[in-house]
Amino acid sequence: MSDNETKEKFDLNMHTFRLLQQEPFFASLSRRIHKAPSKHIPTAGVRINPQSAQFEMLYNPDFMASLTDKQKLGVLMHEFYHIIFEHVTTRLPAEGMSMKWNVATDLAINSHIADMLPDGGCIPGKAGTPFEKYPVGLSAEAYLKIIEEDEQFKKDDGQGQGDGQGGQGQGDQGDGQGQGSSLGDHVLDDHSGWGDVDEETKAMAKERLKDAMEKAAKDASSGQGWGSVSADVRKQIMDAITPKIDWRKVLRYFIKTSQRSNKRSTVRRLNRRFPYIHAGRKVTRQAKIAISIDQSGSVSDQMLASFFAELNSLSSLAEFTVVPFDTEVDESLVYTWKKGERKTWERVKCGGTCFDAPTRYVNDNGFDGHIILTDMEAPKPIASKCQRMWMTDQRGKENPYFTTNERVIAID
Repeated sequence: MSDNETKEKFDLNMHTFRLLQQEPFFASLSRRIHKAPSKHIPTAGVRINPQSAQFEMLYNPDFMASLTDKQKLGVLMHEFYHIIFEHVTTRLPAEGMSMKWNVATDLAINSHIADMLPDGGCIPGKAGTPFEKYPVGLSAEAYLKIIEEDEQFKKDDGQGQGDGQGGQGQGDQGDGQGQGSSLGDHVLDDHSGWGDVDEETKAMAKERLKDAMEKAAKDASSGQGWGSVSADVRKQIMDAITPKIDWRKVLRYFIKTSQRSNKRSTVRRLNRRFPYIHAGRKVTRQAKIAISIDQSGSVSDQMLASFFAELNSLSSLAEFTVVPFDTEVDESLVYTWKKGERKTWERVKCGGTCFDAPTRYVNDNGFDGHIILTDMEAPKPIASKCQRMWMTDQRGKENPYFTTNERVIAID
């Protein structure tokens, strides 16, 4: 039977709307992923089409037709999760595709949809399979490490591309203990096309996918709902589509925009409007920046070390005043960090936290910009007379004690 004849027998596109009615996010994403039948693969798989530079899902129509509706939905979501988690692109190991990575990615995905899959898939914690002792809910990288250390698979060469035979029901041949088990016996789908495109094509496909995921997330958040997508996966999706900010560049920009001008007359510089009539003006620019460092007990030594590491870089751009604080500012501890100097981190206070204290100090001393390095665990402070920015870690940014319209940057 030709591919065209098989397509007439089973066309997945005719079923996706019904299958995804309870999964609004996946339904929205599915509309933007091309799906095509192919007899060249035994089950299903996703890849980047080298001609269109877009992600597409290929499926064997006979295999899909043999599944229950719940299993069809599970296979659809399994393939979409591969795309969402960037298993096809960014997260491929440096050595490229291998059977061990193939299985590791399936284990990571199937933790979320274990009860929706046909027999033979890699499901962590499932009794009677080589993976029954594997914990649930890990990343593909974590599962890869476990597989590499698993005595069951020491004889597996790990280089297979994945023929998808697990989806045909061949994955239940393990003896429960997994002795001598081949990883290829437990693969649900086909991963043979992963990594087979150049970097430019891959980059184009990623941008198009990001746009598709943004639209699907917008649809889900606008009231349609996320369906079975867990809170953890939802966070990963939002992180993937949120523009990444280079916090070092933001700091440098903040310093440059805080610069003020000192002007003085000089006869050595021509006045462009009135040459030889009026004296020119020489403009020197300098930034008077205060960097207040939260020294309260809730700020870890590691965070302080990270702050000081970046301040060493910033000192190449400008001179700034360091203001250590907890519930108060001890002016005897305030010092000037000269341009070009390098310093090691230190803790000089260890009390509670009050952001009013450094803000008052900065307001009273005529600074142009104020950066507060903190874990954000204190009430909202009084208003600042100059532009103010907050630096914290990811936890502090996501769970601040107060809300603010001022820029908050999470350092990594």
